[in-house]
Amino acid sequence: MIADKISASRREGVERARALPRPLVFTNGCFDLLHRGHTAYLEEARALGSSLVVAVNGDASVRRLNKGPERPINHLEDRMAVLAALESVSLVLAFEEDTPRELILAIRPDVLVKGGDWPVASIVGADIVTADGGRVLSIPFRFERSTTALVRAIRHDLRP
Repeated sequence: MIADKISASRREGVERARALPRPLVFTNGCFDLLHRGHTAYLEEARALGSSLVVAVNGDASVRRLNKGPERPINHLEDRMAVLAALESVSLVLAFEEDTPRELILAIRPDVLVKGGDWPVASIVGADIVTADGGRVLSIPFRFERSTTALVRAIRHDLRP
């Protein structure tokens, strides 16, 4: 059930993440308008371990990322529910800070991943995961898709 994969609080989310089968893979992002690039990326991330935790930027956090005044388009609860519906996702939790560093410190994943536009050296929490003997990866894009391009296409009635 979708609701079973969504954490109601940070404390509960950290406890649930720590109890998931290892190796534990962690990723994060806004996931505002879920598209094919997101789903392919999340499937690849899950294949790197036994469980996949997805940390989602809260609404205020998304606005601070300067993605545009209309973002996020979908509220946090909706974004989390859509992610939780994916078979590849084990647990979804939210964070309101600008980065998920504190969550990574608390959860201590075995594998930390971001999409191909993130060089490994720039991935927040890479130092934590590698110090614990884990892996940090930037997963190359299989499909050139972005929410920003999708929003632009909708505004101009174009195909993305």
